[in-house]
Amino acid sequence: MQYRTIGTDPRTRREVSVLSLGAMLMGTLTDEATSFAVLDRYAEAGGTFIDTSNNYAYWIDGSRGGASEELLGRWRRSRGITDQLVIATKLGARPKAAGTGYVENREGLSAQAIRAEAEGSRRRLGVEKLDLLYAHVEDPTVPLAETVEGFGALVNEGTVGLLGVSNHWSWRVERARNLAGLPGYEVLQYSHSYFRRRADLPGGLTADGDQGVVNGDLLSYVREDPALTLVAYSPLLGGGYTRPDKPLGAAFDHAGTRARKAVLDQVAAETGATVNQVVLAWLIGGEIPVIPLVGASSVAQLDESLAALDLELSAEQRGRLDSAG
Repeated sequence: MQYRTIGTDPRTRREVSVLSLGAMLMGTLTDEATSFAVLDRYAEAGGTFIDTSNNYAYWIDGSRGGASEELLGRWRRSRGITDQLVIATKLGARPKAAGTGYVENREGLSAQAIRAEAEGSRRRLGVEKLDLLYAHVEDPTVPLAETVEGFGALVNEGTVGLLGVSNHWSWRVERARNLAGLPGYEVLQYSHSYFRRRADLPGGLTADGDQGVVNGDLLSYVREDPALTLVAYSPLLGGGYTRPDKPLGAAFDHAGTRARKAVLDQVAAETGATVNQVVLAWLIGGEIPVIPLVGASSVAQLDESLAALDLELSAEQRGRLDSAG
């Protein structure tokens, strides 16, 4: 396993594996026995960076979420795990009532919601301190200063370590990070993969575009500030690279996808690796280091992703991949 440091403050920064494991469907679609087996294999391989959210996976079981955090809490206790792993969770997109969704009825990012939901996550995970806490989606109804102060208070009290942000416009991230005297977001979690997703299509929260997609603006932001860490969710597009029954949809229906697919298939054939492994190796070893966040519904799926850590792309292969499309 390879590792990198996230965060800059010696009091809160952590060393994490360069491949993160997503627990989104654990406790709902992925049963407990399978989830425990995947988590055990990840830890055995040296993985130390697990991702969840307080709303996972409300759309599966009709709840407000919390099943994933609860499962991770049971797994931690059963394995005697303390602080050797970094578990990241998120708040801000949990529905206020079962049977509703985050678009129309989310908890939001008020100081009151941040405190209450962080406490709920700590209880479900069974931890005294949240290693990394993300602001999950934007909440334009709350002053930005109130949101950042709410997160900062938890950091100063010692119940939260690092702060992260997901699915926000980069200008709002920068504005939040420049509020004087407050702990700022240091980990950015966005949708990012080898195929480029159109960011101009209306998103769930605004007609201006999809706030959760990595584009040139966000990449240049991370390139400019090495203190920031980019975590890529859905790097394998939910099976979209390999499953014919999994159409990628309108966001990928452009000439660049076809050009990139041709080169991706070539490099996979040259290396003897799977397409998914090439994608992960491309993300991990790029000029802008990225931590891919992969899901796994079986140990075999996880093993395929772990094998990508041993894949070395040549400079020529990486150049072809970078320039395609």
